[in-house]
Amino acid sequence: MNAAIRAEKDLADPDLKDVACVLAGDVAAFEGIVRRWQGPMVNMAWRYCRDRSRAEEMAQEAFLRAWLGLAHWRQESSFSTWLFALAANVYRSELKRFPTEMLPLDAAPEPAGPASQHSELAAKLSRETVRSAVLALPLRYREPVVLFYFHEMDVAAAAATLALPVGTLKARLSRARALLRQRFPRLEEECVSMEAAVIERGKEAVN
Repeated sequence: MNAAIRAEKDLADPDLKDVACVLAGDVAAFEGIVRRWQGPMVNMAWRYCRDRSRAEEMAQEAFLRAWLGLAHWRQESSFSTWLFALAANVYRSELKRFPTEMLPLDAAPEPAGPASQHSELAAKLSRETVRSAVLALPLRYREPVVLFYFHEMDVAAAAATLALPVGTLKARLSRARALLRQRFPRLEEECVSMEAAVIERGKEAVN
């Protein structure tokens, strides 16, 4: 890529533009990065801890780490991939220091079949139960599921975020689904539906 094309691309990417401004001394430009990514970062943190207040604190810590390490981003991957990978490390370390009480997988309730007269409410409750079941998984399986199914990442992006080979990410997703199916037979349809939605979003992004 020649310098002119690269410069044009950089100007079209708000993250690249803000990073360049911050590194050039315009510290206020970091606010643009925070505005764009605060929601996804807090949402990602909440998937780890299920506590809104703590999630906001964890996201704030991740942004601080990003600020301090901004010069180390080599642009070998997208800025969002780098940011989420950094955040995943921060969240993982935070949970090791102060573990969140999680319901054991064997004790998590199984989703009930939706009642036709209350289909919308039943579907919502089912989704919440799925999330609770996922959060009961061991961390090595929980993280890929959270990123792939709930954080709308494709396999390649989730693998990059967790610094894992794509094959390993796929294997952990498969193992996570097997654990969930073993404990909750009714979750199979939920997983298939959610995976189809992720694939469809990926197609729309490409188009």
